[in-house]
Amino acid sequence: MPLYKTITVNSQTTVKIWKITESYDDLLAPLDLKPRSLERVLGMRSELHQRGFLSVRHLLRDFGYTDQDLFYDDNGKPHLKDGKKISITHSFTFSGVIISDKEVGIDIEKQRDKIARIASKFIDYEFQYLQKTSDCYTRRLTVIWGIKESLYKLFATPGMLFKEHFLVIPFMINDDATVAWIDYEDRKYRYEALFLEFEDFTCAYVVA
Repeated sequence: MPLYKTITVNSQTTVKIWKITESYDDLLAPLDLKPRSLERVLGMRSELHQRGFLSVRHLLRDFGYTDQDLFYDDNGKPHLKDGKKISITHSFTFSGVIISDKEVGIDIEKQRDKIARIASKFIDYEFQYLQKTSDCYTRRLTVIWGIKESLYKLFATPGMLFKEHFLVIPFMINDDATVAWIDYEDRKYRYEALFLEFEDFTCAYVVA
């Protein structure tokens, strides 16, 4: 399937989402991967992960980049050679890329009830406004996880913890946006956090 969705966040920031319906061979055939990337994809045991990796390269092409334009730092954070900021995600049958002039992070997650069982591991303050009996409980937990994962990708600093250092301001599912904070080493950082749902998945992204 071609591009699933494009979101123009602002004049400097764009999100593109891909629905992965193609086979591994069909995704690989048109790509020109650098040796390191080919080695990575061939070393993946799961075809689902291989297809996710390759679909991200198709999203790069849609932005006008190639695999050669992408590199990773020592913390695993992706960068583009032209200096634009990028963040990458893939989950099951969807992948996403956000590119901006500003620091960004993105995450896609499948909405699954089991997230409630691990909520106490990544949530503290947010329990004050969540209702466990709400029909939207799982969906709101997924939004919070996605926002915190996006913040982690944006900041890319080892030792940061979702529960202790990231905070998501109260929101409702229909809001499509909220504010998130990083409180780390006596400094506070404020970010705009946006989210959307599609086909039982949640995509969240943050922009500095």
